Amino acid sequence: MDDITLRHELQDLENRYIRAIDDDRLEDWPDFFTDDATYEILPRENVRAGRPAGVMHCFGRAMMRDRIVSLRKANIFEAQTYRHFVSGLEIVSQSSDRVSTRSNYLVIRTLSGLDAEVFQVGSYEDEVVRTPDGWRYATKRAIFENARVKTLLVIPV
Repeated sequence: MDDITLRHELQDLENRYIRAIDDDRLEDWPDFFTDDATYEILPRENVRAGRPAGVMHCFGRAMMRDRIVSLRKANIFEAQTYRHFVSGLEIVSQSSDRVSTRSNYLVIRTLSGLDAEVFQVGSYEDEVVRTPDGWRYATKRAIFENARVKTLLVIPV
């Protein structure tokens, strides 16, 4: 596969991923991952210090599905929407069926009845694998640069 096609396919995966979140199709979110994938949201300072402590960890697609069911049925939180702005997709390394990528993200959050605000800014560090169903995330790490998370982090980034 040539570099242009690969980049296009990876960009398409990322675009569909963020569109599912922004359009509140959260039940589709786990489908972007392999069955044994890892999803994490971590502060950059912890990553730099080698501390694995983050604010969200999901190990496997089943855990991701449980998180969405809990979000829909059990959690109580203010109605909110996200709008992602993602740029700078970089292919860090690649083999025939595995690619490491990095890109920048900015999430604008709008709470019901309030103005939009910058919610989170950071970078995605991803391991993407080719499956019979196309490219899927084996690891997705959202590494945020904010000094703090403003409120309960419910929706995946």
